[in-house]
Amino acid sequence: MRMRPFGIILAITFAVAGPVASGAVAQSNTSRSALQGHNSNAPVDVSADRIEVQDRADRALFVGNVQVRQDALTLETQRLTVAYSGGGGVQIRRLDAAGGVVVRSPSETARGDIGIYDLDRKLITLLGNVQLDRGANRVTGARLMIDLNSGRAVIDGGPPGVNQSGGRVTGRFTVPRRGGG
Repeated sequence: MRMRPFGIILAITFAVAGPVASGAVAQSNTSRSALQGHNSNAPVDVSADRIEVQDRADRALFVGNVQVRQDALTLETQRLTVAYSGGGGVQIRRLDAAGGVVVRSPSETARGDIGIYDLDRKLITLLGNVQLDRGANRVTGARLMIDLNSGRAVIDGGPPGVNQSGGRVTGRFTVPRRGGG
């Protein structure tokens, strides 16, 4: 028996399982994400100006000032598409965010044009004009991929001339103050 749209809205809004999105800044001495060990089973809260359920396509669209929170992670965007499979209940498979995606953890902030979270693979990807900040440290590029299983974060610059990165990854890192002149 398929759930009717109202039931799907409640299930998606209150029972989304898995992290929605996240960013991690690669530190100068490590490529580990601070998200390794993130509680991907924590409840997810979603709010938006509007929701549209497309039951036959097994997806729901959250539009306008979308805010998502899971545990200590937050996501802000203008549009979020939630792809799910029906059957014995709603099972979220993929989240796609578009429109100035901003993801925050307690120690990091990631920005990009588009965000994709594959819940089955526990893989988060930010695309387009990616910027990652941890304190005063910043890394920019065209694509960020975070593997939540291993905690590995990889940033690449993409093809030359396509994005602001010019095909390169750039970074600025703080160094400790040292004595002397």
